[in-house]
Amino acid sequence: LLDHQIIDHPTIKSVILNMAGRSGLTQGCCNGVKGLNNAARTTADRQAACRCLKSLAGSIKSLNLGTVAGVPGKCGVNVGFPISLSTDCNKVS
Repeated sequence: LLDHQIIDHPTIKSVILNMAGRSGLTQGCCNGVKGLNNAARTTADRQAACRCLKSLAGSIKSLNLGTVAGVPGKCGVNVGFPISLSTDCNKVS
């Protein structure tokens, strides 16, 4: 799982738009969260996903971190790490 595969995945784009507060929580967004979680099977995959999401979160000026942190739970998904700018992705297992 490569960082560019995460960014280019169409359902992840829905998540990114949601993270920026440009749309409400949609089924497409939840599908993106579930798809990313299902694709990140190994520690290396989960760390790559963490780095990608952290990088994206840092690049979106209108990001509401509280909203972002709650998205996986609202979609019924446990991604195994907090979505936060302070997350140490090297510690994700």
